[in-house]
This record gives sequence, structure tokens and C-alpha cells, in this order.
Amino acid sequence: MEFKTLIYEVTDGIATVTFNRPEAMNSSNALSVAELNQAVDMIEADDSVRVAIMWGGTKVFAAGGDIKYMSEADPLEMEKFIAGAHAMHDKIAASPKPYIAAIAGLALGGGCEMALACDIRIAAQGAILGQPEINLGIIPGAGGTQRLSRVVGGGWARHLILTGEMIDVDTAFKIGLVTKIVPSADELLEAATKLAKSLKYKSPLALQAAKKCVAMSETTDMPSGLAYEQKAWSFLFCSQDQTEGMKAFLEKRRPVYQGK
Repeated sequence: MEFKTLIYEVTDGIATVTFNRPEAMNSSNALSVAELNQAVDMIEADDSVRVAIMWGGTKVFAAGGDIKYMSEADPLEMEKFIAGAHAMHDKIAASPKPYIAAIAGLALGGGCEMALACDIRIAAQGAILGQPEINLGIIPGAGGTQRLSRVVGGGWARHLILTGEMIDVDTAFKIGLVTKIVPSADELLEAATKLAKSLKYKSPLALQAAKKCVAMSETTDMPSGLAYEQKAWSFLFCSQDQTEGMKAFLEKRRPVYQGK
């Protein structure tokens, strides 16, 4: 499929989605949200894809929504637009496959929300993150009011959302918004790909179970979460992957997982 606002590539089991609206700092409009939904659907439907990387190149991750587009749209169009963004982020968060956000430059507003939907966020030195929507008379609308507090805690979420303050990558690392800093943007994709390769060789069934259990911890009480974890852990002993993983450990070799 040929896209107008992104580049979609699959190499050796790793899908890379590159946001490609450089003239608008990779900001999102109706077309870009629709195409991102299509790209995520392709990732989910392709059994050869084990891990996905979302990034915007070495200059900018994504500078949020396209203000010109949004300022000219009516409320019903904006409702459709934000529903599409929610659908795309929800599919990423609920996916059995790991998604990595590789952040260079600005990740603001919807760009930050895209990163929050991913499982792991790494960033290049010099990156700037934030939810500045309050300065435009609106609020984060693509999951930011919900996902940010689950990642960095209520205190920092309130601070960033209510003030609209943008933070540097060192602060983002300190509060857990990103978990790794890469020395330069030129090294970012290589670092993300190296991380993706390490995930690619893990059991798809175990990764799916781990993602689901962590997601449960964010939406349910402790006893329910622990009960689900216990069942998920036990269920994995029905899999060929568990047998292969433990056999490989005892034989001192790398396991070859089949997702069965």
C-alpha cells in the first residue's frame, strides 16, 4: 500500500512506521490519522511482524495536531478525527506485539500521546516532550489525560497537562516518560532496531501475556490483577514456547520460539 503521510517498511520481522509530513513537523490531520490506522492494521494482520517501531525521523517525532486543519474544522469533524486517533492508539496499546516509540526532536500533544500508547519509549538527546494543549484552549484528547498519569504518576501528569510545560529529555527520563536516552538522533533508529531485534527473539506468547498483565494492573484492583497473572503464567506452560525456552536454557543456546 502506498501512503501519503507515512512510510511503512518491514525488514526481518520488524515493522518501521516513519511519520512523513516534514512540511508540517509530522503533525496529524484526518488523512494522517486514517493512514496510521491502516498501518497499524497491517502490522496486526502480518504474522511475520514481531515488533513495531514508530518514529518521525531524525528531526522531529510529531508536533501534535495540525493547528491549521483543526482551527478550520467543525466540532463533528473534530469528534471523528479524535475518535480515529483513539482507535489507533487503543489498537497499539492492546496489541500482542511490542511497539517502540523512537523520539527525536519534538514529541508534543498528539505526538506525545502516540508515544504514550507504545510499550517502550526511547529518545535522542535534545528531544522535547509535552502536552501543551492547554495553551490553545483545549486539553489532550488522544489519551493523554489517561495514559500520562499511568506512566509518570498523577503529580507530573497534572503539572504537564495543566501548565502545558514542555520538558527536555533528561527530565523525561527522570520521571519515567522515556526509559533510555540515545546520544544523538543519528543513532536513534539503530538503537530502536537493536531493541526491536532483542524483543523479536522472545516468545510472542509470553510478550502478549506480559503486556496484558501490565495493562490489567492499570485498570483493575490488586487481587484481580494477581489472579489474572497467576492464570496467565500457568497457561504459558501449555505452550511449545515454554518448553523450548527452558530446554534452550538448559542446553545453553538461544531459544527458537514459534508462538505456539
